[in-house]
Amino acid sequence: MTDDELAPRLKKIYDGVSEIVLQFRPDLFAIEQVFMARNPDSALKLGQARGAAIVAAANAGLEVAEYSARQIKQAVVGQGGADKAQVQHMVVKLLSLPGTPQADAADALAVALCHGHTRQSLVSMAGQVRGTVRGRLR
Repeated sequence: MTDDELAPRLKKIYDGVSEIVLQFRPDLFAIEQVFMARNPDSALKLGQARGAAIVAAANAGLEVAEYSARQIKQAVVGQGGADKAQVQHMVVKLLSLPGTPQADAADALAVALCHGHTRQSLVSMAGQVRGTVRGRLR
């Protein structure tokens, strides 16, 4: 991909995310953190694509949460080193899907499951902390 092709692609990502946010009106936005791939050029382009998506979410006033691939796999499969097939399998099981989604769709659903699990855990911990004073029960 040439530099001339990058800007229109980033605009397409921004416009696509903006349209989805407008249509479905989510309360928050979760995304996978960029990872260092074998090819630094690919990692940079992925980072730019993520940036376009994040800006679209931020412009819509959404809270943005980011998770590492390891965190996502841990939350969905139970181990941070899971492969794509394991993630797909668990997404199907956890969401009772009638079929197996494409790998990228399964990854996106896994990010959502990770975020839901993380928020639920944080709410649960906050409720436990409210019943304590300096770590001791009231």
